[in-house]
Amino acid sequence: MKRVLAVVSAVVVAMMVAGCGTGGAESIVDKDSLVIGVRPDLPSVGFRKSGDTFEGFDVDVARYVAGKLGKGFSFHPVLADDREKVLISGKADMVVATYTISQDRKARVLFAGPYHISYQDILTRPDERIDNVRDLKDRRICEIKGSNAAQRVVTERKVAAQVVPFGDYQACLTALKSRQVDAVTTNDVILAGLAKQDGSGLRLANAQFNEQRTGVGLRKGDVAGCEAVNRAITDMYQDGTAAKLLDKWFGTSGLNLTAIAVPQFEGCS
Repeated sequence: MKRVLAVVSAVVVAMMVAGCGTGGAESIVDKDSLVIGVRPDLPSVGFRKSGDTFEGFDVDVARYVAGKLGKGFSFHPVLADDREKVLISGKADMVVATYTISQDRKARVLFAGPYHISYQDILTRPDERIDNVRDLKDRRICEIKGSNAAQRVVTERKVAAQVVPFGDYQACLTALKSRQVDAVTTNDVILAGLAKQDGSGLRLANAQFNEQRTGVGLRKGDVAGCEAVNRAITDMYQDGTAAKLLDKWFGTSGLNLTAIAVPQFEGCS
């Protein structure tokens, strides 16, 4: 599969503070072992197989970053609505869980990265002709608690869709196949993983709207940790690991991977 990889700059933004301690909470760089929040419910992204065993693209990214930081680690399952809670409460040191960077979220947590650029997309039944965001007008679209993707269709794209809430993505898929909703819209890697696992022929539109900048969540103020994670992400692209992981988890999913955009970091202030 053809890959178009831009060259990542070898220079990462210099440390904004000297040393790690500034009187606040302990930085991840000072810890021997990290608790990393990952999704348990997204096939090919973050999925709990059994017990404390997790797999998927985000899980492999988390392993890579922890390895580059020289840290031991354990995984903690987090759903969409829990990502900020576990960071603020200290239950997790880092969250790698399809965490799209947004201004309102940046007010509460610090983001390293992004480690992946994807797009919002649309999953439909194979007999439903929905090919772009405008086709969602007057359609029923699934909304997951803790995700803002469906609302973005209405508020940002000004498409008069009917947003129907469900508790999780499996409930969304059931509703889609039983015609309670007409489409599911969210991050394209989430939809690709769901369609691949489902195996019933659900169709990914590859509509590619609303760029999704997926970051690593950290506690607010952990600038040293953020800079360290950014260096690890730079290495992940330079050594080819990022392309290998995307192909491993999504190469046969129907997701368009002809171009992989190298992230431009948000900055750690």
